[in-house]
Amino acid sequence: MDGTAATYLSVHWDGAVNAWRIAGDVYRMGRHEWVTEAGWQQMYDDGVRTVIDLRTSRERRQRDTDPEVPDEVKARIDVVHCPTEDPDHSSFSELFGPYLRDPAQYGQYLQLFGGHIAAVFHAIAASPGKVVVHCSAGRDRSGVIALMLQRLAGDSDEEMVRGYELAARGINERHRTHGAPHAHDPYLSQPDLEAVLSERRESLRTFLESLNVTGFLTANGVSGPEIAAVRARLGVGAASAANMQD
Repeated sequence: MDGTAATYLSVHWDGAVNAWRIAGDVYRMGRHEWVTEAGWQQMYDDGVRTVIDLRTSRERRQRDTDPEVPDEVKARIDVVHCPTEDPDHSSFSELFGPYLRDPAQYGQYLQLFGGHIAAVFHAIAASPGKVVVHCSAGRDRSGVIALMLQRLAGDSDEEMVRGYELAARGINERHRTHGAPHAHDPYLSQPDLEAVLSERRESLRTFLESLNVTGFLTANGVSGPEIAAVRARLGVGAASAANMQD
């Protein structure tokens, strides 16, 4: 490696939850409705021009507790809808329960929704300016995309595990201070969280052993130039990309 590997850095956009820089010009966070008017301005000032929303259509709604943001403020940043899943798929509940929430499920998720995942990478490759990907909590769906981006950026498996852990801790803290939205994903006390993370770290390491991002993207219709464009957005030079094993 030549120092291009991604390093997670917390990002401070007002209202943003679980906001992290993955690498280069690509970021992740929880639902964009949490971001305040000031936060949207901060994103714009930081060069963000595209927000990619990974949620399903039924999730994309304003809640009573969300801040009001004028349309003209949001309009300067393009919000692209790229759902990573179809929750009405006949196998969804059997494989994932109410929603994706464990790295042990990530491999099956990619197999089932390859075309959906590929669409996210089409969007990242085509986006002008900096890019933010987000789901609801900012942990699993955005986590899958972040792991793939980290692999393309040349991160080690342990750095990728750290990214997952930061996101899991981030949303758990949000649940502590604001309450969990439903019983499926409650706030966990510190001992309970550590027990869950211990299991999920191992599940994630197992998933990462078989994660071939370039092969997956190519098989699902993402072109070589698009993959190169994503790598460039991550700050990976052409020479480094040619030498990477993913």
